[in-house]
Amino acid sequence: MINSFNAARANNPAPSAEGGPDLDTWIGEQLARPHVVLMGSNTYRALSEIAAAGADPRLDELPKVVFSASLHPPLAWANTTLIRDDVAVAVPAMKAKPGDPLRVIGSLSLVRSLLRLGLVDRLRIMVFPQILGETGEEPFLAGLPDINLRLGVTQVLDQRLVLLEYLPEAPG
Repeated sequence: MINSFNAARANNPAPSAEGGPDLDTWIGEQLARPHVVLMGSNTYRALSEIAAAGADPRLDELPKVVFSASLHPPLAWANTTLIRDDVAVAVPAMKAKPGDPLRVIGSLSLVRSLLRLGLVDRLRIMVFPQILGETGEEPFLAGLPDINLRLGVTQVLDQRLVLLEYLPEAPG
């Protein structure tokens, strides 16, 4: 499963990018479910700083896998494994083993790689009511092949955020 979003710069002043009680509850529910978090080095750096600043301790407890050639062991964040293998080899091997579901949070390059490789079972997109024309970091779907998606679930949070869950369809 992919949880992905197009990140805005940290100085983004728009209130629509902030959370709310429904979003906070949804995030708490997601953190309470067993899963393995997959991420790239940029997301690792950002989330490990958030965790070190005293965020939800469940972030520390979850098993995390970082795909990176730029980071070096040992990684400071608890329960984190560094993988230097190619995603095209490592992720299918991880999916083939029994265990908790794999989820990606952020990690736009990793998301694109997994989509290109056909390794995504579900794609979650959280729509914030904001256009990031000048402050957006990057369009997260740029450079991907055409992929048909079937809508699985929609949920409105805090009367302004929309969670869309899609299931990629096999080409054919």
